[in-house]
Amino acid sequence: MVKQSIFGRIAQLAKANINTLLDNAEDPQKMLDQMVRDYTNNIAEAESAVAQTIGNLRMLEDDYNEDVKNARDWGNKALAASRKADEFRAAGDVADAEKFDNLAKVALQRQMSAENEAKGAEPSIASQREVVDKLKTGLDQMKNKLNQLTSKRNELVARSKTAAAQSQVHDAIKSIDIMDPTSEVGRFEEKIRREEAKVRGQEELAASSLDAQFNQLEDLGEQTEIEARLAALKSGGAKPALGAAGAAQSESTVEEADFDKL
Repeated sequence: MVKQSIFGRIAQLAKANINTLLDNAEDPQKMLDQMVRDYTNNIAEAESAVAQTIGNLRMLEDDYNEDVKNARDWGNKALAASRKADEFRAAGDVADAEKFDNLAKVALQRQMSAENEAKGAEPSIASQREVVDKLKTGLDQMKNKLNQLTSKRNELVARSKTAAAQSQVHDAIKSIDIMDPTSEVGRFEEKIRREEAKVRGQEELAASSLDAQFNQLEDLGEQTEIEARLAALKSGGAKPALGAAGAAQSESTVEEADFDKL
């Protein structure tokens, strides 16, 4: 039962479709690790079972070869005893002739017994040889599967480490970008530009108001009248009329004093 159980496990593991098992696994790496352990343990157990089976086969073969040798030896002894009996009978010694004939019969009986034992062991030997061949084949297949599993696991671990390293590099680059002093300067410069644009907008808004526009017009008209009257005075023309601006109250006391001196 033990041998059959081990043989069944060897056959099952040898036929396992690794790719299908990995595709259906939630965590392929853990499954690979477990499968590597299972295959390693079963291979060790299978090697022990195969070694025991081979040992039993060799014992059967040794017993078979011993029976064959005994059958041959007893056949030779029977032939020798028969010839000796013939010699005694030819010499007229009937008693010794019968004695050696009886020895020849005993030898022949033992030859037949050895032959029967050898013949009876042949089916067991053939069956054991078949089992050993299948166990060896299955063991070799299991070892190949183990090599595939180990290779896939190593590949998966390497890819996982590479992905982790790339992720770390990516995170490091992002961290460098965030802490980059030039990026801080850029953000500060952008803030200043926004403040400057805000001031320009406020100035443009103030300049576009109606009050500011009317004030500019009034200032321009008054300045134009002043320039015209000054030009008339210098040319000796008529006394300039009092314009709308002159209808207002006189200039400050300091300015009137200055005019009196003239």
